Amino acid sequence: MENALNVSKNLVLLGLVEMEGLKYLYCALSIVLYLFIVFLSIIIVVVIFSDTRLHEPMYILISNLVLNGIFGSSSFFPKLIVDLMTSSTIITHGNCIAQALCVTLFAIYEMSTFTLMAYDRYLAVCHPLRYSTLITNEKVITLSVGSFIVAFILVLTAVLLTWKLPLCGDRMNNIFCDNMSLVVLSCVDSSISRLYSASVVVLYLFVTILVTLVSYLQIFVVCVKVSGESRQKAVHTLVTHLLNFSIFLFGFLFIFIRYRLGSIDLPIVIHVLLSVTTLIVPPLLNPLIYGVRTHAIESRIYCL
Repeated sequence: MENALNVSKNLVLLGLVEMEGLKYLYCALSIVLYLFIVFLSIIIVVVIFSDTRLHEPMYILISNLVLNGIFGSSSFFPKLIVDLMTSSTIITHGNCIAQALCVTLFAIYEMSTFTLMAYDRYLAVCHPLRYSTLITNEKVITLSVGSFIVAFILVLTAVLLTWKLPLCGDRMNNIFCDNMSLVVLSCVDSSISRLYSASVVVLYLFVTILVTLVSYLQIFVVCVKVSGESRQKAVHTLVTHLLNFSIFLFGFLFIFIRYRLGSIDLPIVIHVLLSVTTLIVPPLLNPLIYGVRTHAIESRIYCL
């Protein structure tokens, strides 16, 4: 039994092996994407925090979203860039656990923030006269901090359940670590870890998706009743937000279910492309959709 266990503290990321042939191209692309995400996100946060006229619930949530994008990108891009530069395909078990924690926390908190933004827009559109009393800066900050704490506790518990599992393998079909990648390598019964992770994700997804869809459905109903120009602008914004949310959700769901589709043997490149969708597309689009395309923020960026 002891010989069957993986006593090595290093794990191999097979996605990095696949990228070796074009590593300099991938490295350059990763640097450009990461710098763009960080630079644009920081500008938006600075503009919002430095202008008291933008100290409103919606802009606080936009700040949360882009800051979380920096966090998610930073849990993925820097190591990827270094690995590509040094032709490394290895990650230590400890670093893998830490990266899994950060990646999952980013995804869960992103869901929370999208949900809070949908609810905020619902109150603004459907209850405009009571908006300032129904949602305040203090309430938004409390909800944001509270959702982060809840997400951190849930994710930390899942990762701690995985941390002690002995491993029989050391190869992952990805370019970064996630919790399920470690669970499937376990030599022992991991049903408790699997059940906990599945329960948390399903419950969290059910609540956040339900609140988000109901909020946007109510907004859409109101949009249908308003004048042509206002309706067109509102519907365009609504569709854009839902598209960004759907892209994030698609990548998140793939990470969650891919190892539960045991009979389906997908190529490593498909694993990589679908997995990184959640870590690249939302942090890249959020500053553009919720920041630069928001007139109040855009006008103040030009004044910098």
